[in-house]
Amino acid sequence: MSRESIGMGEAVTAYLRRYGVREPPLLARLREETAAMPEARMQIAPEQGALLALLARLLGARRTIEVGVFTGYSSLWVALALPADGCLVACDVSERYTAVARRYWAEAGVAERVDLRLGPALQTLEAMLAAGKAGRYDLAFIDADKPGYPAYYERCLALLRPGGLVAVDNVLWGGGVADPAQDDADTVALRAFNAHVAADERVDAVMVPVGDGMTLARKR
Repeated sequence: MSRESIGMGEAVTAYLRRYGVREPPLLARLREETAAMPEARMQIAPEQGALLALLARLLGARRTIEVGVFTGYSSLWVALALPADGCLVACDVSERYTAVARRYWAEAGVAERVDLRLGPALQTLEAMLAAGKAGRYDLAFIDADKPGYPAYYERCLALLRPGGLVAVDNVLWGGGVADPAQDDADTVALRAFNAHVAADERVDAVMVPVGDGMTLARKR
């Protein structure tokens, strides 16, 4: 749902992609390959990937988390921004889609930086906390099942160091969160999640209208 930034027409999107995003050719190829898949709407927009990579560099990130990998477009942006000894814990349940991601991580030379954990993400995050990893991570990106957002957010926040950042995709949901007539489970879950973050005094947060809406929350 977030392959293009919300509210932009074709002309503005084309201009943005030409002048506002430095998308490496390998990432463009991955994006094009993914676009032909039935679930292509799950891929983030190039401007979101570029923003995540820039944030990783600004944070000096070495340890990062991703909840929801799909074909690896967002994780590749972030992995390329990490230092050679950096690590991205990538959580997903799909062997099929992450096989595509593995192929591109290898081609980009960043496979050593990605620790793919296949299985329910909540179990992975809780296992990390149980292993004493709280406060060890710099950046987390959440883009998975919407009803699971509150649980993912809480675990990622616990895993982040003070000053670390959690980014959450699809928070505008094509504008559905602002439409009272839309009451499907995903929309209702996102409304509740957005209200939770807005009231969360543990973070400094802003909702950015990039892609399908992305919340950035800095842990205090």
